[in-house]
Amino acid sequence: MNRPANGSFPPAYRAVITGYGSFVPAKTLTNDELAKMVDTSDKWITTRTGIKVRHITTDQESTALLATRAAENALDEAKMKAEDIELIIVATITPEMVFPSTASFVQRSLGASKAWVFDLAAACSGFVYGLSIVQQFIESGRLNNAIVIGAETLTKITDWTDRTSCILFGDGAGAVVLERSKDGRKGILYSTMHSDGDRWEALNCQAYGSRYPSSKKLDDPNKIYMQIKGREVYQQAIRRIVETVTESLDHCGLTMDDVKMFISHQMNARIIESAAKRLNLPDEKVFINIGEYGNTSAASVPIAFDDCARKGKIERGDIVILVAFGAGLTWGANVIEF
Repeated sequence: MNRPANGSFPPAYRAVITGYGSFVPAKTLTNDELAKMVDTSDKWITTRTGIKVRHITTDQESTALLATRAAENALDEAKMKAEDIELIIVATITPEMVFPSTASFVQRSLGASKAWVFDLAAACSGFVYGLSIVQQFIESGRLNNAIVIGAETLTKITDWTDRTSCILFGDGAGAVVLERSKDGRKGILYSTMHSDGDRWEALNCQAYGSRYPSSKKLDDPNKIYMQIKGREVYQQAIRRIVETVTESLDHCGLTMDDVKMFISHQMNARIIESAAKRLNLPDEKVFINIGEYGNTSAASVPIAFDDCARKGKIERGDIVILVAFGAGLTWGANVIEF
């Protein structure tokens, strides 16, 4: 790898993705089925979001279960045993319970007794944040490997009477195994993370936490559901995605011609397409699978990565950009030589 544009030298180690996997519930909810629940239609949803169907957990399926299944698939791909894993990060805003962490349940289910574990709450940006954290640990020589999982059961906090939001969300999980390598030509080349807490009201779910504890009656019972300011999210998402991808490429001394695939958080097909257009990316370099899954928050980037890789749209040696934008507000990107 050439010396980056900022003048820094490559680290001694790289964090390389050696395994990837995903898992979604078998139960689905189509747009036509939604139209029987709220005042909407398949045409209205598809035109505005690109979503056709989403996967829905049953009462017996939890975030930890989805996360575990995705991790198992990633471990199989990496040909690695769970007992050899050193760190497990679960990015989620729909955790198994208040505490302990969802990652603790995943560790137990996998039998990854050597791993230390924690959850990461950065909403839709959680997975790319998690990759950045693992990158630092591996590049410093602190870790040999790790699993990063994005897992969500968003339909459990969805207001099914609100037609502007209930059409958007689905459940699922995706995971990657990262291992330490001395090959400076591959792995995570660069990560950048950002946030803006002043805009927290654009995307939120306010109860139950210390501000609105379960012991007190809510002034608005809808605080237990996700709240979205669609126009603000739309504008901010496009702007931040474009800025972040541009920053990342500049840092690495790369251009769009070097990029094989742009994999964004699957929040809305129109947002992804608008950002890609501003970045002058041709359609064949933009991966979109929101139509099959809906918005799965922290799970969407790893599900899309797994889907993209298994469909043969990216191969070893390709430059891939992962980018996400979500509640917080949070946003970030990873440049990866796959």
